[in-house]
Amino acid sequence: MCIAAWIWQSHPHYPLILLFNRDEYHNRPTKPVAWWEDSSQILGGRDCLAGGTWLASTRNGRLAFLTNVMEPDQNPNAKSRGELPVRFLESKKSPLDFAQEVIKEGDQYNGFNLIVADLCSKTMIYISNRPKEEPFTIQEVSPGLHVLSNAKLDTPWHKAQRLRRNFNKLLHKYGEKEVPAEEIVEQLMTDTVKADKEKLPNTGCDPEWEFMTSSICFRVDTPLGHCGTRSMVALSVKTSGEVNFYERYLEKNIWNSHTVQYHIENDL
Repeated sequence: MCIAAWIWQSHPHYPLILLFNRDEYHNRPTKPVAWWEDSSQILGGRDCLAGGTWLASTRNGRLAFLTNVMEPDQNPNAKSRGELPVRFLESKKSPLDFAQEVIKEGDQYNGFNLIVADLCSKTMIYISNRPKEEPFTIQEVSPGLHVLSNAKLDTPWHKAQRLRRNFNKLLHKYGEKEVPAEEIVEQLMTDTVKADKEKLPNTGCDPEWEFMTSSICFRVDTPLGHCGTRSMVALSVKTSGEVNFYERYLEKNIWNSHTVQYHIENDL
């Protein structure tokens, strides 16, 4: 699942403020945000099952994050989508060159929405392999406020519209003052308000599943175990290059939180 909202290149002090909720089965082994031991330039959470990530950044100003596309048919033999952010962060390709490479193999993955960005070159690219009919999507992300859930970029699903509206209000509240990570996560990303059933998207999935997962933060009990929001992130980048990566994460049914800070090595 997952949902992200971010303001890009349109704030006087923050080239980027990103909010991200990761939704996953609670029993899927996961490492919280940290510098990776086998790739010390990468900072992010890690899926211990497939080895990839849903959101990570690097010391040299690269960033990538991913959401799945909600669809009824999943290929169990498809390549892991979580490898895509890692590939970008470990490469030296520009976001556009990387997008053009990935899109050639888009049919090897289940549905994904991928954002890759280089903060130093002020470039952000959106990539999606849905709908299945080619050509797939490569789109430069414009400055401003964007939301990405489990459909195309800025698709007006209930949770996306609600998060956009509330994020915009909060940004206006703080104006040019510092935006506190813990507060915005608590105010925006713990929201459990579901959509009206008559306003659910028609994805082809079970309507009850669509309803149960229609809030920004959710938990559903399934035969495979609890599924829902497992981590919440507020990542902010200042014009000085200072990065604040705050994560609130679920571990053994207990919510923990921590912050990792670093400075981008290159000039913004």
